Amino acid sequence: MAMLSLRSPSSMPLISSSVSHRCSKPFSQLPSSPIASVPFTRLKSNYTSVSPIFRHRMFSSRAATGATDSIPDYREDIGEILGDVSIFTASGQRVQFSDLWDQNDGIAAVVLLRHFGCVCCWELATALKEAKPRFDAAGVKLIAVGVGTPDKARILATRLPFPMECLYADPERKAYDVLGLYYGLGRTFFNPASKKVFSRFKEIREATKNYTIKATPEDRSSVLQQGGTFVFRGKKLLYGRKDEGTGDHPSLDDVINICCKTAVA
Repeated sequence: MAMLSLRSPSSMPLISSSVSHRCSKPFSQLPSSPIASVPFTRLKSNYTSVSPIFRHRMFSSRAATGATDSIPDYREDIGEILGDVSIFTASGQRVQFSDLWDQNDGIAAVVLLRHFGCVCCWELATALKEAKPRFDAAGVKLIAVGVGTPDKARILATRLPFPMECLYADPERKAYDVLGLYYGLGRTFFNPASKKVFSRFKEIREATKNYTIKATPEDRSSVLQQGGTFVFRGKKLLYGRKDEGTGDHPSLDDVINICCKTAVA
């Protein structure tokens, strides 16, 4: 199947303004932040034409799962489309999403992190590692995907540490494109949802004791990518949440509860 790629329709005006802003302002004047964890030495846009990933009618499983976050408006076959996306294991082996969990009835929590050099990514990875026994007990496959090459994933896995068997690398951000996750300067630095990080400084400091900026992707445009969290049963999307800004992660308790309700449904 041909790869479908898009950035979220709701973020397209932001993308346009960000691109024009970048073209008109020297990179030395761009904001720096420990959240991005890298100087902006090179920024580029690789947007392609918008494909019809989204449906006109809202897809929502909130009634079944009790989720309180809004469910992105995805096509019902989004799981099948995502299944054709190829990414890499942390050890460097190319795999397809469809190979990562049972596509008939298996339950998977797919967490797309930001880039491997983001301190908020390290914080979320720490929380996922601590929650993994609960995912395992519920029979849920935990899949964490980050932006960067496999060698960058291994830096996080080694220094955090994080279980290599759960960690995957998406250097071209293919899965992020398919799922329409947010991207841009505004989302990364200025979105109000990012204020959550101010209440989690203790967790971030603890998670980044062995942090290194060397985990940041060589493609500096990748630091503007936001993440998201999704729950699938087979190919069916049951829950989806896009991070509105840097550090805007869902409650893992909520995600695990959704997985548990799905397992007994």
